[in-house]
Amino acid sequence: MNRKQFLAGMAGALLATRAGAQEELPMAPANDGKTPRDPNKGPVTNLPLPRYVSLKGREGNVRRGPGMTHRIDWVFTTAGMPLRITAEYDRWRRVEDYQGMGGWMQFNLLSGSRSVLVTQDMAEFRDSPDAQARVSFQAELGVIAKLLECNADWCRVNASGEKGWILKSALWGVDPGEVID
Repeated sequence: MNRKQFLAGMAGALLATRAGAQEELPMAPANDGKTPRDPNKGPVTNLPLPRYVSLKGREGNVRRGPGMTHRIDWVFTTAGMPLRITAEYDRWRRVEDYQGMGGWMQFNLLSGSRSVLVTQDMAEFRDSPDAQARVSFQAELGVIAKLLECNADWCRVNASGEKGWILKSALWGVDPGEVID
């Protein structure tokens, strides 16, 4: 056996060992090859990427990679917390919070119900989507509210039973210009 054959055999053995040591996860549905995959849609759900969801329960482990063998980097502990999905892989979604921190979570820990996080201290909520409308209540920085509807600039939310309109610029969990009926 010459040196080239030996090195080729060793490289093949190392690759086979490394591949066998990795967790086997089913891949996303294969593309038929005829149509290019839309990078703005998830390969598993075909829903838009990125998109917002919320934490379903009071606690959710955030892992370094899409699989149970990956270490837990974070534990989100606030039910209803808004999260942005940036990628999909099988039953896993890569998410990030308002600070950009995140990782991979199982999809069953997430809810399609939309929520938002107030990003301004003592943000004013109004009776209608108008800067001149009466202020109905205020909320502190970090309050999580259920998203009810949005026009181009304003969103109507429910924060602990209080409903009101707030400028989108004072929220995280909804994109500028996003309209929600």
